[in-house]
Amino acid sequence: MTYLSVGASAPDFTLQDQQNNPVQLSALLKQQRVLVYFYPKAMTPGCTVQACALRDSKAELAAKGVTVVGISTDAPAKLAKFAQRDQLNFTLLSDEDHNIADAFGVWGEKKFMGKVYDGLHRISFLIAQDGKVEKVFDNFKTKDHHQVVLNYLS
Repeated sequence: MTYLSVGASAPDFTLQDQQNNPVQLSALLKQQRVLVYFYPKAMTPGCTVQACALRDSKAELAAKGVTVVGISTDAPAKLAKFAQRDQLNFTLLSDEDHNIADAFGVWGEKKFMGKVYDGLHRISFLIAQDGKVEKVFDNFKTKDHHQVVLNYLS
C-alpha cells in the first residue's frame, strides 16, 4: 500500500455527508486547509475515541485555519447515527465503494486477530488550500491523533 505523500495533489472528490448532502473537497479548500482523516468504521471504540478528540479540538483547529472531515466506508445513515450519538461537530463522509480511499492510497491489506482482509487504514492528510498534501499523519494512537495534528500546526 502506497499512500499520497507530501507535495502530491490530493484528488478532488465529492462524497455524501451524514445528512446525504454532497461535499466537495475543492469547495472546502476555498475557505481553509482541510484535515482529511480516514477511519475504518463508525461507532467502533478506536474510531469513537479519535472522533471525540477531534470534536473537542474543533475550535483550536479552526483557529489554526483547518476544517476537519472524516471519511469511512460506512453509509450516510450510519454516519448520521455516529454524529448524533457522539455529538460530532464536523463533517463525516461516506466512501462506500472506497474509490476515494483507493485514490488516496489508504485502502489495502490489513491484519486483525490472525485474519487478513482489505480495509481502510487510519491515515490523515492535511490538504493545503492549493490542493496539495501538506502533511501526512500516519503514526499516532487514536487518543492522541488530535494532539499530533495540533502539535504540527503550532
